[in-house]
Amino acid sequence: MANVTITNHPLIQHKLSILRDKSTGSKEFRALISEIAALLCYEATRDLPLEEVEIETPISVAKAKVIAGKKLAFVPILRAGTGMLDGVLSLVPSAKVGHIGMYRDPETALPVPYYCKLPADISQREVFVIDPMLATGGSAIDAINQIKQYNPKSVKFMCIIAAPEGMKALCDAHPDVEIYCAALDEKLNEHKYIVPGLGDAGDRIFGTK
Repeated sequence: MANVTITNHPLIQHKLSILRDKSTGSKEFRALISEIAALLCYEATRDLPLEEVEIETPISVAKAKVIAGKKLAFVPILRAGTGMLDGVLSLVPSAKVGHIGMYRDPETALPVPYYCKLPADISQREVFVIDPMLATGGSAIDAINQIKQYNPKSVKFMCIIAAPEGMKALCDAHPDVEIYCAALDEKLNEHKYIVPGLGDAGDRIFGTK
């Protein structure tokens, strides 16, 4: 899958191991989600367009590079995606933020949308959809479908752990969307949870069951 980047950076892999551990508490889990998101964002923004500007340093005038255009928008998929938000905003604090709300129907395991609020100028921005887990791919596909209605400059998807089933589904549905991920796991189980995964990311972020 040419549009998929699995990041094997040692810092990410080390933090991911602690994230998976069932004994890791909510406070540390939240911090790790944020840290891994920032490291993934560094990789995912590597090809952002730049433009040259002229600035004045304390010594002389210099030509320098800045990100071109209206820059970025981050769109977490509620609720677990918000756990990644602080991490990505720590790198790009000027980015705008949208939200898309989804929940998984316990009977069908299909995504049910309930909320969508995006920046008014999203058509002028590079959009990054963020969600810790890519399981069946249904929520990511549906969220990107909604965002594409507004014709953004581009859409990328960032997750921490993915299942092969969800990765294939997302690639098939949106072959133009680049995907950045920290780990591609073994499979989905009969309950559509990622194996070995890390459990329910939302429950572990917010301390709910």
